[in-house]
Parts: sequence; C-alpha cells; structure tokens
Amino acid sequence: MAKVIVQHRVADYDRWFSVFTEHEQVRRRHGATGHSVNRAVADPNTIVIVSDFATLAGAQAFTQDPSLPAAMARGGVDGAPQVWIVDEADAAAY
Repeated sequence: MAKVIVQHRVADYDRWFSVFTEHEQVRRRHGATGHSVNRAVADPNTIVIVSDFATLAGAQAFTQDPSLPAAMARGGVDGAPQVWIVDEADAAAY
C-alpha cells in the first residue's frame, strides 16, 4: 500500500481541518482509501497527515494535483510542507 506523509505547520488547526475535509474528494479521486491526522504534542499546529492510497501512481498523482496549492493556502499552511511518498513494507496492530 502506498502512503503520502505530509508534515506542515498551520496558522489555525480548525480552519485547516475544515479545508482538509473539503479536499477529501480530491484524495478519493486519486485512489485514497483513508488517512490519519496527527498533531505534535509540543505544537498542536504542527500537523502530520498520513494518507493511504490504493496505488503508488495514485499517491504520486495526488501530490501533483493542481488544486493542492490553493487548498493549502486556504487552510493557512505556513511555509512549504515536507512530503514523503512511501510504500508500506510492514504494519502491525497491537
């Protein structure tokens, strides 16, 4: 399973989350199957999102979607995000 991991800082979490929720249709269009949103304990406006994609091609296409920069701007993302595209090698639940 491919994943897109994004870390960035936002001005206001609630504002950002509203835009993130609206943007779900774009993630789904590229084959997203789910996500988790994580907030740093020391700074809750630092966000790490892990989005699951059915295919590596879909994950890559999502990161290049032309709607992404405008959505990030509307959501109040501060600065350039750090983005990783990974292929899950192992997972376990405890």
